[in-house]
Amino acid sequence: MLTTPAGRLARLHYLPGTFRQLSPGDHVLCAVTGAKIPLDLLRYWSAERQEAYASAEISTKRLLGQV
Repeated sequence: MLTTPAGRLARLHYLPGTFRQLSPGDHVLCAVTGAKIPLDLLRYWSAERQEAYASAEISTKRLLGQV
């Protein structure tokens, strides 16, 4: 069984509605706040910008150009 390295930043390719893991890790960083987002809690990202977001509010503000 493969294990994910704890505490390691994952590299992802964001697609509409899903993402593909390019390198192993257990989290990504929010593009706006820099907060760690565990992969199992990652819900918001932009496939166009290839960015992850910590919350729906942050994602919306980024989309509207407010951050």
